[in-house]
Amino acid sequence: MFVSVTAFFCSLLFLVMFLSGMVTQIDVNWNFLDFVYHFTVFVFYFGAFVLEAAATSLHDLRCNATVAVRPLLDDNQYNINVAATIFAFVTTACYGCSLSLALRRWRP
Repeated sequence: MFVSVTAFFCSLLFLVMFLSGMVTQIDVNWNFLDFVYHFTVFVFYFGAFVLEAAATSLHDLRCNATVAVRPLLDDNQYNINVAATIFAFVTTACYGCSLSLALRRWRP
């Protein structure tokens, strides 16, 4: 959740800067800044994807309860984690494509 909310606010900040025309007033290499942004978000989303996949793999892990041995994740939690893992992978792939395009813009 931290990764997606942070990426949303940074994207919103970039959008406001571009729409307000501040990019012409600030002397910065915007292609490089775009590359750094996409690289950072890609790394964070990749980490979130790996952690979510690791949490999903705990479905078959058993823990001791007071009455009986039960799975660590029930079926509902497992289904939610599978969906979150798939969406995290798709988002990581999209940011990877954006990263490659940003690299092409920065390094012609």
